[in-house]
Amino acid sequence: MYNFIMLLNNRLIIIYLFFNQLIMFYRLLADYYLWVLNTISFGNGKLFALSPLQPENLVYPTQLPRLLPAPSLSHRCDRSSSSADRLLSHSYHVIPFPVSHQEFRPLPLCHPPVLSACHPTTLNNNVPYNPRSSVFQVQYFRTSVAYRDEVITVKTPAFAESVTEGDVRWEKAVGDSVSEDEVVCEIETDKTSVQVPSPAAGVIEELLVPDGGKVEGGTPLFKLKKGAGAAKAPESPKAAAAPSPPSAAPTPPPPPSTVEPIPTTMPPVPPVPAHAMDTKPVSAIKPTAAPAAPAAHAEGGAKAARTESRVKMNRMRLRIAQRLKEAQNTCAMLTTFNEVDMSNISEMRKAYKDAFLKKHNIKLGFMSAFVKAAAYALVDQPAVNAVIDDTTKEIVYRDYVDISVAVATPKGLVVPVIRNVEEMNFTDIEKAINLLGEKARKNELAVEDMDGGTFTISNGGVFGSLFGTPIINPPQSAILGMHGIFDRPVAVGGKVEIRPMMYVALTYDHRLIDGREAVTFLRKIKSVVEDPRVLLLDM
Repeated sequence: MYNFIMLLNNRLIIIYLFFNQLIMFYRLLADYYLWVLNTISFGNGKLFALSPLQPENLVYPTQLPRLLPAPSLSHRCDRSSSSADRLLSHSYHVIPFPVSHQEFRPLPLCHPPVLSACHPTTLNNNVPYNPRSSVFQVQYFRTSVAYRDEVITVKTPAFAESVTEGDVRWEKAVGDSVSEDEVVCEIETDKTSVQVPSPAAGVIEELLVPDGGKVEGGTPLFKLKKGAGAAKAPESPKAAAAPSPPSAAPTPPPPPSTVEPIPTTMPPVPPVPAHAMDTKPVSAIKPTAAPAAPAAHAEGGAKAARTESRVKMNRMRLRIAQRLKEAQNTCAMLTTFNEVDMSNISEMRKAYKDAFLKKHNIKLGFMSAFVKAAAYALVDQPAVNAVIDDTTKEIVYRDYVDISVAVATPKGLVVPVIRNVEEMNFTDIEKAINLLGEKARKNELAVEDMDGGTFTISNGGVFGSLFGTPIINPPQSAILGMHGIFDRPVAVGGKVEIRPMMYVALTYDHRLIDGREAVTFLRKIKSVVEDPRVLLLDM
């Protein structure tokens, strides 16, 4: 008997635990429905919610379908509804699962237990909200615009390790509508400009940093009201009204009036003798032309007015000026020159440029030849690729070649870096130059694209430069200056011939690089460019 009682007791315990787990699962399922329905927002500003159990209207979680507002919905539902089915049939369309998420306006998710804390609301029947109820009545309550239109704060993106701060230049103002990924501001750093796009469509509510203000990584920039961009659309008619100023176009009639008097005054002029300039008839004619003459002088005087304007130096220009002066104050700069016969490389380019373009979809230029020649010469003369560490008073030799290529942009000179050039061929170099040049012109260079570099090449020849002495790009030790290609008479095999020639200049830090090494380096570049076969023979 005792065993039977114990067995029965164990079975009852098992049954109790089973139903207890079932109830817990039931409550979790109910909370899930509550969470889903609390995150569905309708266009008319209503939101579904579940209030505690009401005797007259019982709807179990298994009976809750997806709901959409009827297009003609204009009345509110309250506790007077006799049943949940009547409530649904009068106010909403019931549609089966699944439903595309595009049919609902998305809202920030808020877990039921903290719903009231996130967005305080009052239920339409003033019944306190209880997220732990197991059986619920379907109801709805109104939400504020702030709930549907979330305001977010956009912060400054993280900078590279070598950049600590930047200056903000706003391209949008408070109240402007922006689309997703549209540039709101630009941050100018010492090396490049970083564009800050809008993370979502909306309206700018507040600018947290003044124009020209300094910011660091993670600094709050502006506040954006998401999903409110459509509110600015009605302003487009005003913009369309802007063309009204062209109503000034009727001004052209005055020119015809000035043209008509001219023929009337011109005929009397021919019969006047040449010596009659001092006679009364000529003086009588002058008053007719006199009014126009002072006007012309007045216009000329206005155009000749001398003015001055002041423009604040941007951060990049300030940094360029600082680094150039730093180079002059630190390095013992010396420049050596040579000239390169461009005949062979020009013929090679002319012979293969079409095939190269067809195969690689980029043009074959002269820059790749000089970059490859410089890498070859840097490996041959490691002192030119080295640098002095002024902190430790040591010479740092590199076993890699990273060449900085100077690119002129509207905002200043930038020097993106081509890395590991010693391992690249002409095609790889040309592709890298084309990519970096395109990014520089579009202002898309990242700080990482300009970090480092062991040697710099500056090509002033694209602007027609004949001769010049470049300044070292610190902390590097040398820079190569290319210039324009011009036909000049040169002695070739005892004869004078016209050849396409280019002057090249190497400016180097004489503290580290001796004259012998500098001249040998420049002659190595000259030999490779004049005869590319030197690379194949490793001479």
